[in-house]
Amino acid sequence: VGSVGSSYDNALAESINGLYKTELIKPRGPWRTLDTVEIATAEWVDWFNHRRLYEYCGDIPPADLEIAYYAQTRAQQELELSNH
Repeated sequence: VGSVGSSYDNALAESINGLYKTELIKPRGPWRTLDTVEIATAEWVDWFNHRRLYEYCGDIPPADLEIAYYAQTRAQQELELSNH
């Protein structure tokens, strides 16, 4: 039992972990050292955030979507401040 929304957080974490294992860990194994796993993980996370096309939000990478979101939010806040 957790706070409201924690089950969604857990479900998201489980789905990302499964994706990570399916796309990176299982196909490239066996892994020889912890260092190789850490480097491959960092590369996968970079790809996942900066180059993977996120179909649900217009086939753009998540990092680009985040930048656009904050730019829009900032513009809306500036507009609201200038109207007061």
